[in-house]
Formats: sequence, C-alpha cells, structure tokens
Amino acid sequence: MTGELAEDMKAKREKAYKEAMKHRKRRDYLNDEARKWADRRDELNKKARALAKEAATHKKNRDDLNQKVQETKVLRDEWNSKYREKEREIRKLKKEKAPKGGVSIGKLKKQLKDLEFKQQTAALSKEKEEEIIEIMRKLSKEIDEIEKSVEDTEEIKNLKEEAEKIREEAEKYHKLVNEYADEAQVEHEKMMELFEEADSLRRDADEAQEKFIEAKLKSDEEHKMFLEEMKRVHEFDKILTGLKHKRKGNEKEEDENTERAREIYEKFKNGEKLSTEDLMLLQKSGFL
Repeated sequence: MTGELAEDMKAKREKAYKEAMKHRKRRDYLNDEARKWADRRDELNKKARALAKEAATHKKNRDDLNQKVQETKVLRDEWNSKYREKEREIRKLKKEKAPKGGVSIGKLKKQLKDLEFKQQTAALSKEKEEEIIEIMRKLSKEIDEIEKSVEDTEEIKNLKEEAEKIREEAEKYHKLVNEYADEAQVEHEKMMELFEEADSLRRDADEAQEKFIEAKLKSDEEHKMFLEEMKRVHEFDKILTGLKHKRKGNEKEEDENTERAREIYEKFKNGEKLSTEDLMLLQKSGFL
C-alpha cells in the first residue's frame, strides 16, 4: 500500500514539476518581451527628447528673429515718417517757388485729370476728342515747364537728394524686415516639423509602454503559477520523504520480527512451549 501511494505521489509530483517548468519558460519569455518593449520605449523617449530640444532651439531662433522684425519695423517706420516729412517740405517749397499769379499748378493738374477722365469715359465726336487732346497736351507742357522751373532750383535739388537718401534707408530696413520674417518662418516650420516628429515618437513610446505593461502583467501571472506548482512539488517531496521514512521503519520492524521469529522457531524445534503470540509471529513470518 505504501509503495502504491509513493508511486502515485511521484506521478503527481512529476506532473506538477512539468507544469512549473512550463510556467517558468513562459515567464522568462514574457520577461524578455517586457525588457524589449522597455528598451524600445526608452529609446523612443530619448529620441523624442532630443528632437524636442532641437525644436526648442529653433523656437528660440524664431522668437529672436521675430523680435528683430519688430525692432526693424520700428526703424523702417521712423525712416518712412522722415521720408514723408521730407516730401511735405518739398511740396511746400515747390508751392513757395511756384510762379506767382495765374492758375496754380494744383489747379492745372486737376484740369488735366478731369480732361483725361472725360476723354476716356465720355462719348465724343472725333473733332471734340481732338480738341480735348490738344488742350491736355498744352496743360501737360505748361505743368512740366512750371515743375522744371521749380525743381531746377538748388534748394529743391538738395531736398530731393536728402529725401532719396532717407528713402534708401527706409528701403534698407524694409528689406531687413522681410529677410528676418522669412528666416523666422523657416525656423517656425522647422520647429513645428520637429515637435510633430517628437509627438509621433512619444505616441510610439506610449504604445511600447502599454505593451511592456501587458507583457509584465502576464509574466507576473506566469511567475505566480510557477510558484504555486513548485509549492505543490515541495509538498509532494515532503510526502514522499515521509513515505520513505515510513517504509524504512517498516522494513526495520520486519527485519527485527524475522530475527525474533527465527529464535522462536529454534525454540519450537527444540520442543519448547510457545505462547499464542509466538505462534502468530511464526505464522506471520512464514515459518509455519
């Protein structure tokens, strides 16, 4: 009976041990998977941080350039204001230098403009249109002569030279505004591109983190089942150890009974009187 029980316990122990090894193999595989996903997550986050850092540099460049745009606009507007002021001086001086008496150059220009509008929009006979064209020609000539007489003065020439230099300064700063704005746009687009790429990498890193957690939870479950099966193995080992000790004890007891039975049998052969207990021992030991 003890032998049959021992064989049954051995079979159950072997089955539990095989289950434990299966869970350990699965656990180790899942731990490897978890480490791979953790490495992938860390690599992606590292790249995302590097891209975000680079994007921040472009952001600073963009902000610095936008600041230059604003500062340069102020300078450009100041020079444009100076240019407009200089033009007002020129117009004022031209008015002062214009010939006195007769129709002013402003009125002449208005007459010319009105005639141009009439010639372009009104339905005129050929003779009337030719008449208007001739009047316009004379007005243009008169205006040119007056302006030439005024602009040929040294004072007007000097003011025009000053105005041209001011205009060039304004143009210089206007060009710089456009250059800084274009450079700022390039930095902005590069910044956005890098931030978007960093965000994409972070999303991939988050997915890797989810897979890491999934593998780790499954690994923990496999480890738990491995421990449970190993606990059963140890319990079977204790039972088998107990059966082994019991079997040894029985064997020892049997050896002792056999030796005593021989002694009693010798007494029996010598005709000595035996007790009921002695007879039962002889029968049990196979001597009777």
